[in-house]
Amino acid sequence: MKVENHVSIENKAVAKWVEEMAELCQPDQVVYCDGSEKEKERLTHQALTTGEVELLNQEKLPGCIYHRSNPNDVARTEHLTFICTRKKDDAGPTNNWMDPKEAYEKLADIFKDSMKGRTMYAIAFIMGPAGSPLSKVGIQLTDSIYVVLNMRIMTRMGQVALKQLGSSDHFTKCLHGKADLNIDRRFICHFPEDNTIWSVGSGYGGNALLGKKCLALRIGSYLGHTQGWMAEHMLIVGIENPQGEIRYIAAAFPSQCGKTNLAMLVPPDVLKKKGYKVWTVGDDIAWLQPGPDGRLWAVNPEAGFFGVAPGTSSKSNPNALATIQRNTIFTNVLKKQDGTVWWEGMDGEPPAEGINWKGEHWTPASKEKGAHPNARFTAPISQCPSVSSEYDNPKGVPISAIVFGGRRARVAPLVYESMNWDHGVYVGATMASETTAAATGQVGVVRRDPMAMLPFLGYHAGDYFQHWFNMGSKVKNPPKIFHVNWFRTDESGKYLWPGFGENLRVLLWILERCEKKGKGTQTPIGFVPTQDALNLEGISLTGAQVEKLLHVDKNEWREELASHVEFFKKIGECLPKKIREIHASLTNHFQS
Repeated sequence: MKVENHVSIENKAVAKWVEEMAELCQPDQVVYCDGSEKEKERLTHQALTTGEVELLNQEKLPGCIYHRSNPNDVARTEHLTFICTRKKDDAGPTNNWMDPKEAYEKLADIFKDSMKGRTMYAIAFIMGPAGSPLSKVGIQLTDSIYVVLNMRIMTRMGQVALKQLGSSDHFTKCLHGKADLNIDRRFICHFPEDNTIWSVGSGYGGNALLGKKCLALRIGSYLGHTQGWMAEHMLIVGIENPQGEIRYIAAAFPSQCGKTNLAMLVPPDVLKKKGYKVWTVGDDIAWLQPGPDGRLWAVNPEAGFFGVAPGTSSKSNPNALATIQRNTIFTNVLKKQDGTVWWEGMDGEPPAEGINWKGEHWTPASKEKGAHPNARFTAPISQCPSVSSEYDNPKGVPISAIVFGGRRARVAPLVYESMNWDHGVYVGATMASETTAAATGQVGVVRRDPMAMLPFLGYHAGDYFQHWFNMGSKVKNPPKIFHVNWFRTDESGKYLWPGFGENLRVLLWILERCEKKGKGTQTPIGFVPTQDALNLEGISLTGAQVEKLLHVDKNEWREELASHVEFFKKIGECLPKKIREIHASLTNHFQS
């Protein structure tokens, strides 16, 4: 088989592993990628020739291309995602488990000869800034040009990764193949103890871009647990005050809770005029470690955005719209007649016609949506108007506050501060959202998603909670922990809080609390702002509405705490004793 090198492969462990996997998959050739512009042009041309991608209007969307997935392959497949540890208990009750020996054998049967007639691309990549001690090197093998083009946006790729790896054999081995895209032969398997990921039968982002959720969270969380750091499903954002001082916040939200919008927040005019600015370090994943100054420091392991397109508009996320005007890969959106793109929730009227995500003619009268609800854009973070100058800093940024959030119509106030680190861990461990009709067809069903990590843990959830407790004791000056809820409603179901850019007002109170300045009232769940603590200049909220936003209802919280017990039962005996102690203490507060 032909081998084509665009990088210098001096690492014997890399060369040996690539050779072994090529022997299994039997591609016609192996191409080592360098991530260059020249390579991008060559691969894009090849993908255009085969129809794997389509060219968009290069005058209106320069450098942008379009990809349409197989209709059976448009999202992460949690039920086909496995943690393969030697002991089943180590994977925990919230993960699907498969014995490593069985998994290797089952997937090897599918991989065997699956790349005949195809090219195997070898991608050396770094998750995290080049030169950062927290960054990790991976080698991904794939038979998809679409994956290569996405990886060059989402990671630091090519010779820079091999240089960082040097002669070490400690790299994440990532084998990906589309095979026949048969959902019955689709598996995403993680082998934490082997630092290995095998994914077969899918070409979709989260299942195929193995640096993302697979390495950065599932394998990353395991590595963090064993090495003394944290891999979290968190955005990182910097808030600059009028004096030019910047404080950084890391925040975790389940899906449909405004995470990407918060990461690229545009301040409301009244605060912008005063000199407040918001800087984007990352929108999805944070790796955190104790710094020499006794604080937690965070890096964004990714170099791009893999964002959900539907719902992205000039109101919800103007910075995202500005980011994706060039050098972007659009997946499963609607393609307009003029070679541009559209999706539900975008600005303006729907186009008169277009080609939908399935490749079919579409009009506003069509029964199906033009864009798939999980349609995506892949774009370099460097193109974001609000990108922080620190996003590529190997040292990362110091975190002042950690924010958890969920979608709750009642129960959770707009914002509250936990009483201490351990209580904050409890807040994160029990965070939840209520489902929307779009998600499940059922409205208001409470789903627990601890730290927004439930689908992304690489080991037992109980051990994960204990790791959080342990990290707090390792840091002399840990971040304060808060909970926010942008989605509280009145009796008619109308949102009380305006959301979007106005959320900065809540973040400013959070940072004031970190500096022991913001005014707060102690409640049994922690500290909430006093009536006059939030800067509400320029928005029309009555005193009664503010009171409702910040109210802590004892009866609702008694029910909430009772429901926590049911979730704890799912975690089992590995649930840390400290969780039970905090629950008992909170319960006592509400009974008095």
